Amino acid sequence: MASYNAPRRGSLAFYPRVRVRKETPSIKASSDQAKALSFLGYKVGMIQVSGVNNHKNSPSFGQEIVTAVTVVECPALKVMGIRAYEKAEIGFNPMTDVLAPNFDKEILRKINNFKTKSEKNKKADSKKTEEKEYTVDDLHKELNDIEYFTLLVNTQASKIGFKKTPDITELFIGGNKEEQLKFAKEMLGKEINVEDVFGEGEYLDVKGVTKGKGFQGVIKRFNVKQQRPKAKKRRIVGSISPWHPHTVMWTVPRAGQMGYHNRTEFSKKLGLISTDLDKINGINGFINYGPVKTKYILIMGSIPGPAKRCIAFRKSQRPLKIKGVQMQTIEKILIKKK
Repeated sequence: MASYNAPRRGSLAFYPRVRVRKETPSIKASSDQAKALSFLGYKVGMIQVSGVNNHKNSPSFGQEIVTAVTVVECPALKVMGIRAYEKAEIGFNPMTDVLAPNFDKEILRKINNFKTKSEKNKKADSKKTEEKEYTVDDLHKELNDIEYFTLLVNTQASKIGFKKTPDITELFIGGNKEEQLKFAKEMLGKEINVEDVFGEGEYLDVKGVTKGKGFQGVIKRFNVKQQRPKAKKRRIVGSISPWHPHTVMWTVPRAGQMGYHNRTEFSKKLGLISTDLDKINGINGFINYGPVKTKYILIMGSIPGPAKRCIAFRKSQRPLKIKGVQMQTIEKILIKKK
């Protein structure tokens, strides 16, 4: 019989394991098509759906199966501005922003002095010459100095019921910079819907902030083996370092923050985009969320984060590797009705 082996868990690729700076995720994407390449939604919860398995290598090929999906509510995004980036010594720097004239008043809950200068900035501007406000025409004139454009968008969180403060992020645009500017000019002040970015059956990369679990010890954080019962301390690492080098290496499991990290999961299938609320809302809605009120999508499998957390999506950027069961279409949503 083979000997039992259980090495400590926890990939070193994720170091340092610290809390994220912001809870609203931003995700990069690239494409040749001039359109928005990502979207934001709010995680609702998980349910079960049934359909026919079309994965030929699976033992249940051609049979009806039941699998878990995640419900994400996706109200339309409002384009509140255009951001231009210029070349820097290292990478790119934001050059300027052009803001839409018609913006949601809820943005003031997130940015107190949106479109108005604070008293501190007013005093600073009184000493300097007042800077001119950029327009879309100015972006056309300075197109040679600009590398690419992004869209500044805000979620319409007041439509989903559990909060009013919107989440604000940038959406990358496909195509060259001339096509990006043309698309951004058309969308300034308008709404972007999830079906404008994705289609049913496509594979997505999902980014979100995981559930926070606070400060944890090495047993829970890295799943190391406990010491024998007679040891002075059981829930510790047996040896943290040798005499030489005379230091504790960063690879040694240590207690610290667990959860509330940025994580990206790849190749999640988008099963359904719908506005039929009767199909999705059960007796009392979803636990820790309530009933779904706007447009929603169903994603095969689980995604990071608790209910009500903002999640970012983009089209899958990696080569697709199909594993396990694959459902072509969702035939039935299994929930308890009234």
